[in-house]
Amino acid sequence: MEVDVYDTYARGSNGGVIHFDVLVPKGTTADKAFAWGREWLVSIGEKAESLEQRHCRFCHTERARGNVEKDIAAQGYHILQMEGCPDPVV
Repeated sequence: MEVDVYDTYARGSNGGVIHFDVLVPKGTTADKAFAWGREWLVSIGEKAESLEQRHCRFCHTERARGNVEKDIAAQGYHILQMEGCPDPVV
C-alpha cells in the first residue's frame, strides 16, 4: 500500500511545538488529512484549533511499513510522532 505523508506542526498547550506526520492512503485529500490531524490532537488532549491548515502539508508518497496499514484499516490514518508528542502507548 502506498501512503501520502503530510508533514504537520501544531502548537501545544504548553507552548511547545508538536511535530508529527499524518499518513493517509494515497490520493486522500489534504482537507481529510488535516481533519485527521486535528482529530488526533484532540485524542491526546490538545485543542483542534492548535493546528492550522497551512501547517499540514503534503510532503511525499511512500510505501506503508509496520503498523501503518493496520492503523489505516482501523481508523483511516496513521500518526508518526516526531517532536513534542506524548509517549506513544505500547
